[in-house]
Amino acid sequence: MNGLWRLALVVVCVVLTSVSSRAQDESRYYRLETVVSNRAETASRDPNWRPDRTGVPLEIGGMVPTADGGLMVAIRRGEIWKIHNPRIEAPAVLRMTRFAEGLHEPLGLLPLGDDWLVAQRGEVTRLVDRDGDGEADRYLTWAHGWGVTGNYHEYAYGPQRDGDGRWWITLNVGIGDGAEAHAPYRGWALACDETGAWEPMCTGFRSPSGLGTDAAGRMYVTDQQGDWIGTCSLLHLRPGVFFGHPRGLEANPHPDATWPTVGEVPSGLTWPEAMQRVKRLQPPAVWFPYKKAGQSATDIVCDLSDGEFGPFSGQLFVGEFRLSGVLRVALEEVDGQMQGACFPFRSGFASGVFRLCMTEEGELYAGLTNRGWSSLGDSSYGIQRLEWTGETPFEIHHIEAKPYGFDLVLTDDVDAGSLVDSNAIEVSSYTYRLHRTYGSDEVDGRDCEARFMVDPHDPRRVQLRVDGLRELYVHEIRCRGLRSARGEPLLHPTGFYTLNRIPRTDAPRDAVEPTDREE
Repeated sequence: MNGLWRLALVVVCVVLTSVSSRAQDESRYYRLETVVSNRAETASRDPNWRPDRTGVPLEIGGMVPTADGGLMVAIRRGEIWKIHNPRIEAPAVLRMTRFAEGLHEPLGLLPLGDDWLVAQRGEVTRLVDRDGDGEADRYLTWAHGWGVTGNYHEYAYGPQRDGDGRWWITLNVGIGDGAEAHAPYRGWALACDETGAWEPMCTGFRSPSGLGTDAAGRMYVTDQQGDWIGTCSLLHLRPGVFFGHPRGLEANPHPDATWPTVGEVPSGLTWPEAMQRVKRLQPPAVWFPYKKAGQSATDIVCDLSDGEFGPFSGQLFVGEFRLSGVLRVALEEVDGQMQGACFPFRSGFASGVFRLCMTEEGELYAGLTNRGWSSLGDSSYGIQRLEWTGETPFEIHHIEAKPYGFDLVLTDDVDAGSLVDSNAIEVSSYTYRLHRTYGSDEVDGRDCEARFMVDPHDPRRVQLRVDGLRELYVHEIRCRGLRSARGEPLLHPTGFYTLNRIPRTDAPRDAVEPTDREE
């Protein structure tokens, strides 16, 4: 074995060992159970891919809990199945019945009364079971009219419903040969009424594969790193805004469109520079720093279980495809702009996490698939279930932006003595380039001087004063020295806060330095 291959093998082994060790620590608080897991006969990127032939290839493209405790799932091979007993653990046998078939790679699923809406590449279809036998007997076009050229990357996602009653659909741009054909509305988000009539709302997407709302009903989507997308991001959808990928600007033939032109999108600007020069450009609510917080963000689910899933009610959980995990996001609104922090949450899933759903009982189901791409894990597709064990991890619960820096709110009381070391918390900031090149390095980075203290009125709050705060930059906050009052380190010591707006008010409360604490 030559030196280069030996080095590559060592790097891979170190990464896998790190992920495995972290997953073991996380399992103390969040238990991962396998409902069903299968390994394909071929590699995930093999053009002649073949599934395991022992059952239904549950490559999950859509997934919704049902009122009777089941799961309705759409699979990438064009079928929808009802799983009647998802609370089992492998190798027990799933009880399944097929509800629909003959669909074109369905990548979204949502109930509409007693019917079901499913996104195919060329339309959203309404599936109706007229005779109540558990199988759809009417396939009705509900929404259609966007372009499909045959490019492999022209996926459609959704629908998902926001708090105002609109159903959202998002559309990939094409990639590779023929991608410049500019099929109508590729790279757009569309909002539908209850009849399926829609209008184009916003654009600038590359691969907006995950839709979901926050606790207030605001709609978000994840987008994938690639050309014009420096790293994966979480975007707050609203009318008339542009998120950076210019392909969609050439793909809106709507005769009544009132959308103003954005104009030229120069390649190579940093995001703060682009915000000054590109009309209607809006930043992500959250950037997911590459490899530090995943590599391929997917689905979004909000924890509305009122504590059944642990201490993070109201926060968002985001699937991670490449690293086979789940991320956590805590958002806030500052001067009308959504922003917030992302954190690693749970690693160690058997394959790429593409779809998420949560039951009222606080069970988080993950739909897995990795065909066409690659992911960590020993499976190719399946379903796993994540459950809170009842024990609360010591974590950064959320981060609040302040005029002076940030407040870190923890899940347990902080040991003020752990903050005596000036290196207990470290802060750096950086941004990304908006350019046609695939992805972006972290650019314009700098270390920030930080001073910190425990809030005397709240032992779970740390005030973090940061010199040189910068709007439109990610602020990476590393708390390796911070300990709980019980001496525990943070399970995940780093948070990544996307600072779109610095609050102009909210002066800091009185606080004491750690050296002033009582012995």
